[in-house]
Amino acid sequence: MTSRGAVSGTEVFSRFRLPKKTGPVAALAATLAVCAPGLSRAAPDSAAGLVADMHAGRLAPDDLVRRYSARIAQVDAGPGGLHAILALNPDAAQQAAALARMRRVPGPLYGLPIVVKDNIETRDDLPTTAGSLALAGNVSHRDAPVIALLRAAGAIVLGKANLSEWANFRSAHASSGWSAVGGLTHNPHDRARTACGSSAGSAVAVAAGLAPAAIGTETDGSITCPASVNGIVGLKPTVGLVSRSGIVPISASQDTAGPLTRTVRDAALLLGVIAGSDPDDPATAAADRHHADYLAGLRPDALRGRRIGVMRFAQGGNPDVRVLFEAALARLRDGGAVLVDIPAFDSSAIDGPELTVLLSEFRAGLNAYLAHTPAAVTVRDLPALIAFNRAHADREMPWFGQDLFERAQDAPALSDPAYTTARDTARRLAGAQGIDAMLAHDHLDALVAPTIGPAWMTDPVLGDRPGDGTGAGSLAAVAGYPHLSVPMGQVRGLPVGLSFIGPAWSEATLLALGYGFEQASAPVQATAQAGDR
Repeated sequence: MTSRGAVSGTEVFSRFRLPKKTGPVAALAATLAVCAPGLSRAAPDSAAGLVADMHAGRLAPDDLVRRYSARIAQVDAGPGGLHAILALNPDAAQQAAALARMRRVPGPLYGLPIVVKDNIETRDDLPTTAGSLALAGNVSHRDAPVIALLRAAGAIVLGKANLSEWANFRSAHASSGWSAVGGLTHNPHDRARTACGSSAGSAVAVAAGLAPAAIGTETDGSITCPASVNGIVGLKPTVGLVSRSGIVPISASQDTAGPLTRTVRDAALLLGVIAGSDPDDPATAAADRHHADYLAGLRPDALRGRRIGVMRFAQGGNPDVRVLFEAALARLRDGGAVLVDIPAFDSSAIDGPELTVLLSEFRAGLNAYLAHTPAAVTVRDLPALIAFNRAHADREMPWFGQDLFERAQDAPALSDPAYTTARDTARRLAGAQGIDAMLAHDHLDALVAPTIGPAWMTDPVLGDRPGDGTGAGSLAAVAGYPHLSVPMGQVRGLPVGLSFIGPAWSEATLLALGYGFEQASAPVQATAQAGDR
């Protein structure tokens, strides 16, 4: 729509705001739906099961879209809602009805409603904001390749998910899940705690039964952390397996899109659709060669005979998490896996080079992206974005600033040896001398560790405080290697994930191992009494 250039971000989204239930009965219903223990009222169906029902004619796509839209209105919208969804797709119902009328049932995702993180472009009449009011006019009317593949497989874009603004790369003191466009996304297991970032809305949408599946993006932890603390499955693929075209960038070295789902099978199903080469994204040149049948290896006995490295150095100091981790390791052994302890690894030397890489690549990538946005977007480069935030500080920076933006302005250029040295150093330490070396030393198939500890309390004043260093996801992020998080259990009602990490292009192996672990038994509850958190 050409008239949008003159309106504010709030006005752009007001046309597509979620309907708000009013009155005491509706408020009570929403409260019960959000706060019910274990989200028992949601009981979301698996994506694979829903697609099977639609293929068989037992369920119609338009009925399913109406079901999820109604639940979003009940649980997500309004002052007491979760705030996971920024806006519903105004054409979703029409698209679903068109699919329902087709005589030939198309695609492996036929009729499946999917929520998309709002840093990914879609052709729908919705802006792609990255959570920022500066991108309120960013209505591209084009699908990112990852979205085009989903549609070709029969999926329906149900709506856009809230996120940590600019994918959590505006300030080192940010609160995950907050954006100027959408406010704060709440963890459905405890609304006072973080949903983690930056794919907070995507993860909460799946965890709370607002959608059967979602697409998030990750640079370092932004799929796997939200998956862990919300109790769902999240897969960060190998960088280069999934196209990044049409996605607001942070880092060409580390960015990727990936699925957030209820089950490992659903993650494998979505990955099989979105993986593939894109001529506009050189990093994906080898993707078609490495694309696999990710569903084929999902067998209950997939753990048998596998050699798995236990990253003891990444288990953290929380005694409750350690109880869960030991129980998870016992389940892996019972499934036939051979476990090998990896007691120590010093990753501290990676942090500095990684930050240099992110700052330099963010400036270059963002400037290139902004330069090709629609004319309604008046912010065309990083300096203009910094100025915009200062001019709108009351709405853009009520809790935290833009220190990372300002540092990115002064970061080395991509042609500067300071950047290239940092990139090569970080990649070598995390990859060849990190994950690859651990795997090779003991002839291992994969590595495991807790993904991260339980969700911490949201604190907009002090920002994120994730705790005791649990997890090893940064190694996979910096190396560009795949990382799968699956539910491991709960600590006092708060989910904790188990991470499976492997070398480049090992998604099929990780999904098989995750499936074997998932099928072994239901997640357990920690019994250690370590005090309230």
